[in-house]
Amino acid sequence: MTEQAPRPVIDVRPAAACRYDAVSLGEVMLRLDPGEGRIRTAREFHAWEGGGEYNVARGLSRAFGYRTAVITALADNEIGRLIEGLILAGGVDASHVVWKEYDGIGRATRNGLNFTERGFGVRGAVGVSDRGHTAASQLAAGEVDWDHLFGELGVRWLHTGGIFAALSETSAETVIAAVTAAHRHGTVVSYDLNYRPSLWKSIGGKDRAQEVNRAIAPHVDVMIGNEEDFTASLGFEVTGVDDSLAELDISGFAAMIDDAAASYPNFKVIATTLRAVHSATVNDWGAIAWSRDSGLARATQRDSLEILDRVGGGDSFASGLIHGLLEGESLDAAVNYGAAHGALAMTTPGDTTMATKAEVHKLASGGGARVDR
Repeated sequence: MTEQAPRPVIDVRPAAACRYDAVSLGEVMLRLDPGEGRIRTAREFHAWEGGGEYNVARGLSRAFGYRTAVITALADNEIGRLIEGLILAGGVDASHVVWKEYDGIGRATRNGLNFTERGFGVRGAVGVSDRGHTAASQLAAGEVDWDHLFGELGVRWLHTGGIFAALSETSAETVIAAVTAAHRHGTVVSYDLNYRPSLWKSIGGKDRAQEVNRAIAPHVDVMIGNEEDFTASLGFEVTGVDDSLAELDISGFAAMIDDAAASYPNFKVIATTLRAVHSATVNDWGAIAWSRDSGLARATQRDSLEILDRVGGGDSFASGLIHGLLEGESLDAAVNYGAAHGALAMTTPGDTTMATKAEVHKLASGGGARVDR
């Protein structure tokens, strides 16, 4: 008797029926990086593009070779065109960018800037965002033809998240419009909670974050976040760990996942990263994921992982996880791809990955850091 192939963790539209394997909805900012120095003393910066949701599409494109696009808005000026060029260099289709008129000053609409220093040792990483009144925060649901995108063109996977949803009332409404349209056409939806206190503190704090994210959660198939994200954004407490995760009790995370799955039966996969910060440059790093059929799967734990730039590690985890799920791999394989990709992304500067699929698969299968010649 011929053995049947195991059922995929999540059903995804066939690639041949879709123009895109994955599309991200979110803001893309210009990251200004002082390198090894500090923002306050810098005299020059390296320029990168980055954004919590966009980074996932770029990782899926550059590391794993998928056809991706980004849905965002940019002010039509030289900075916006610089960001567009960086998006295109990242292998992401920018044809769905909504261009907003620029008034010459940025009084009405502008492009977001993100100053980020990496930290080192006892000095933690620092991020200073300059993103008020940005074009992306003003992107309205009616400015995107969702049925054309998901129906006529076809998209296998939509990724968005809590950073974009926090930008404005319009942003939250745009997320709802996107995820409902995606489901109407059979597109899988993933959402990274990505709680950022600085985005919520002036508009209602955690209470508002939970109100918005609880409205979005019923439309999500794959929910992603760390323990703070699930607590602050959805109200699920993780017990049995201290604030630094120095004492890691997986049973606490398992209980939190059980609560989330019971509250939102639409969740097909729940995934959370596990990070204990010993210093800015030494972290313990791991991840767990859950599905209704597979139960709980835990990635290889990497204690005392050396970090060059931690920004984007969670986004690279998400793209590695999605890669495994798109390929119909087991949940165990998918969460290991995610953890390996996140670990690799944090060894290079910038928000976005510089890893290859071969490197991710090698590390996920137990490969080490011996030189490749």
